Amino acid sequence: MRYFWPLMAVVVALAIVGIALGIALTRGPSKPPALALAGAVSWKDLPGLQTGKPPWPNDSATLSERLPSLALDSLSQEALAFHIHQHLDLYVDGQHVTVPQEIGFGINPTTNQPQFITELHTHNALGIIHVESAQHLNYQLKQFFGEWGVRLTAKCVGSFKGSCDNLQWWVNGVKRVGDPGNLILKNHEEIVITVGTPPAKLPTSYDFAAHGV
Repeated sequence: MRYFWPLMAVVVALAIVGIALGIALTRGPSKPPALALAGAVSWKDLPGLQTGKPPWPNDSATLSERLPSLALDSLSQEALAFHIHQHLDLYVDGQHVTVPQEIGFGINPTTNQPQFITELHTHNALGIIHVESAQHLNYQLKQFFGEWGVRLTAKCVGSFKGSCDNLQWWVNGVKRVGDPGNLILKNHEEIVITVGTPPAKLPTSYDFAAHGV
């Protein structure tokens, strides 16, 4: 009898492991979240594209015209089922470009009050991007620039003379290659994009906790 209970404990443990393994194998691997925007942004066809030099306003007056091309929605309020943040630093010839407040807000030009909000937006001019959605999808940086009305490709930021000179970009201090617009936005990323001559020192991180995000 002194071996009975230890043996039974082993049998029960093996049974539990077997059940758990069976459930895992039956379910199969979980699918990654789908892309919110599966295709490319046709920048030449995007309504209200900003063509001047920075600083660039939030371009809220023509935002609703661009949303169908960006797979973003005009929401009556913030949806917080999926809620993450990134920080964007943008430089043109070494000069920091302000990321304005209320990108992603549809503003009534008469009352200056918000009429709607999208899944990607800014609340202030600190460069913090808010991703707030009713479902977990993979949103990309090109969608944010699209609603801002600022072209972003593998070679260009904006549509002014010099906008395609020596584009470089980094995420959390690590230099990247390819199209920054295809970057899938993940929580607490520090994104840096430079055009022309970059500044002597680039940020590699951001203190999200200091701003409650």
